[in-house]
Amino acid sequence: MDRYTDEYMDGLRLKGDELADATVEALFAGGEVARFNTLMRWFTTSGQALPEGLPDSAGAYLRVTAMPPDWVDWTLMEQARQFFIDNDAHISTALAFAAMPACYLVPHVAKLLSATHSLDYPSRRMAETGQFTVYLMQPDAFEAGGRFLPAAQKVRLLHASIRRHLRQENQWSEPVPICQEDMIGGLMMFSIQVLDALYRLGVHITPEGAQAYYYAWRVVGTVLGCDPAVIPADLQTAREFSDRYMVRHMGPSAEGVDLTRELIEMYEQVVPGTLLDPVVPALIRFLIGDTSADWLQVPRSRWDSIIKIAPTLLGALERFEDRGPWASQLSDRLGHLVTTLELSSLTHGRVMHYAIPQELKTAYGMPSAPARWTPPPSADL
Repeated sequence: MDRYTDEYMDGLRLKGDELADATVEALFAGGEVARFNTLMRWFTTSGQALPEGLPDSAGAYLRVTAMPPDWVDWTLMEQARQFFIDNDAHISTALAFAAMPACYLVPHVAKLLSATHSLDYPSRRMAETGQFTVYLMQPDAFEAGGRFLPAAQKVRLLHASIRRHLRQENQWSEPVPICQEDMIGGLMMFSIQVLDALYRLGVHITPEGAQAYYYAWRVVGTVLGCDPAVIPADLQTAREFSDRYMVRHMGPSAEGVDLTRELIEMYEQVVPGTLLDPVVPALIRFLIGDTSADWLQVPRSRWDSIIKIAPTLLGALERFEDRGPWASQLSDRLGHLVTTLELSSLTHGRVMHYAIPQELKTAYGMPSAPARWTPPPSADL
């Protein structure tokens, strides 16, 4: 039985995030957004006292959302953290060259991302995503002193403010921008679609590791305001939701093409020199497939054939890791170094702050195991 019918998915398009939406509405109604953003720049770690002078509505929201869900299995979360450590650089690659282009393949999501893209520098979106993921996978992510929960609280309000702007200015054709279907669809891109990309790259991951990684994103989705009763419970149902969501919405768009071009140009600047610049579009094409890449107008080059040896190269790296604990530790440290350098390049050495925008872009008329994980079969659509 198909649990994710069009009727069911259409219902999710009518729902937002009531708690965050009410908080943002109160902040705007009281003219307190600027003061809130200023105070929250100093609120960065769990357990930290709330800033004095914080608006009442914001204080109530921050206290209610200060704790992770009470159903979290901390053993699984630790397994997810270890999975991230073991596959640090690979996950960063999958996020950048598979998950983000997947977002651009959904025309209304690409339009929204274009409307809210930073005017400072185009790498902000990837920098915020990378920093958020790094915060999540720290040992103290959910403990006093951790940075993940405050970041998640701010991201949730950021989404609510975008919903408010788009509704008020009649710039959205549907009742609820960043609705539950899109929020959970995005969660699928950063979870099961990242795992799919690791599989295509030939990264050896266990079923237990894949399930733990997905479980961590289920927790993240709940913290970010997704309805926990709707988030798929396991990888198979995640596959069904992801497939249904993409079939319902994916297609070409001018905004998707523009965002992809920005992404490619940004990473060409990160890669030293110009000789390897064609590797960036070739890797995107390899991970998302020719049809999707053509919709996004990803350039073709001779590297499209060369990049297909990536699984072989990663297989050789894994055989090196299997030579002993020292090799595995060296590989993990090198992977962490690569991710850290990449994030540093994207952030320009800055800490990214997740603030409530008081207006949007004016262009839119507004202010190593024997068992190996394999992807769940595609949903029968």
